[in-house]
Amino acid sequence: MALMINDDCTACDACRPVCPNEAISAGDLIYVIDPLRCTECVGAEDEPQCKLVCPADCIVQHPDFVESPEELQAKYESLHA
Repeated sequence: MALMINDDCTACDACRPVCPNEAISAGDLIYVIDPLRCTECVGAEDEPQCKLVCPADCIVQHPDFVESPEELQAKYESLHA
């Protein structure tokens, strides 16, 4: 599954630089994750780096983007080909 940032985001910018897919950007009020670029760090790290560094604990599973680990790996490979 792709991740998303909920309204508890404080826009601290801790998550953006650790994303290996450049899927995180500043939105109007909070940061946003592009679900077409998010692989939950599959292919790059053992766990989502954004969740590890988020002080607000506001990064959660995106309910509309359910993907298997194999699909996430394929997405990562297509982004970094």
